[in-house]
Parts: sequence; C-alpha cells; structure tokens
Amino acid sequence: MQVKVYNTLAKEVGTMDLADEVFGCEYNEALIHQSVVTYLANQRQGTKSTLTRTEVRGGGIKPWRQKGTGRARQGSIRAPQWIKGGVVFAPKPRDFSKKLNKKMKQSAFLSALSYKVANSELVVVDKFAVEQPKTKLVAAILKNFNYSDKKTLLIVTGDNADVLRASNNIEKLTVVDADLANTYQLVSNVNVIATKEAMQKIEEAYKG
Repeated sequence: MQVKVYNTLAKEVGTMDLADEVFGCEYNEALIHQSVVTYLANQRQGTKSTLTRTEVRGGGIKPWRQKGTGRARQGSIRAPQWIKGGVVFAPKPRDFSKKLNKKMKQSAFLSALSYKVANSELVVVDKFAVEQPKTKLVAAILKNFNYSDKKTLLIVTGDNADVLRASNNIEKLTVVDADLANTYQLVSNVNVIATKEAMQKIEEAYKG
C-alpha cells in the first residue's frame, strides 16, 4: 500500500509505503464498537454517592402521633418525601470498568486505522512543527487541509511542546503521541493527520 506525503502547506512532497498487515486490515465494526464501549466505561470514575434514609442523621423519633392531628401519618423526618430526607435508590460508588484482551484491542485499533486510510480520512505529513507556540500557526495548517471546522486527530512523536501548547485553544483538534493513540480517538474524529515518523512508529509496533 502506498500513500501520498504532504507538507504543512498541503502540497504533495512524496509517497510512503505502508504495510498491508497494519494499514490494510478488514473493517470490523462490532470489534471497534466493543473497544470504544470498553474505553468509555473505563473512563468513568464511579464515585457518585448519596445517602439513603437509613444513612441520613436524625429522624429517629416519630414527628407526631399517628392519629388525631389531621395531618398525614409520618414515621420519620428523614423519609424520602421530606426535605433533607434520604434518597430513594441512592447511587453508590461502583466499578464500571470492562476488560478487553490485548489482541482484540490491537485488532480494533488497526481496523479503525485501516478504515481511515482506505477512505482517505488520514493524511500523512512529512513533519508537523511550528516556529512559535502560537495557535494561529496550527490553525493555518488545518486550514490548508480544509480541516478547520472538522474534528481532527493529530498523531505525532517525540517532544512537541510547542505544537501541544499551540493546539490547546483549538476546540476540534486533539493531539496525541503515536504510542498513546487509541481506537476511540480514531472513530471520534472525522479526519486524522499523522506525521511520517508517527506512521513508521505505529507500523513497527504492530507489524509481525
């Protein structure tokens, strides 16, 4: 498989050979969905907690006698219908995490990545660098590729402090190192920009 390589001006400067076993995998929607669900579930903290009527302090005495007052019978001022009362079916801390074995996780990632390549939603650039850590410089590069109004994933490698700093204020741009890129990031962004070095790093990590 061969793809075109561009510079930051969106002009073609060469080509790059890609391994079919990494970038030419079959599209597996079910596996990608499972990987995304697992990722999102593992992002949940599961720390929310409120008190049930048995955990709210007070309310141990009957507020008024059962009959003769003309009011509805009540047994505790900490019942759910009372202000400052307990919560019915109160949420408690729980573990939302899911597990996905390593081979399935890798297959889902390669499937999503191959889909981007096959549908021309991934652009390879020779390098992605800015002279100064300024947002307008990165925004100009995205504009060159007509990605200004689209959710875009930028995959880079090494120390890119200036690029990271310049990208912080661009709402629809996500920057990630090639080692940390995941399936969710690929499917949640419309387009992907990857440096040539990042593509080589991914190929080395998954080839063979």
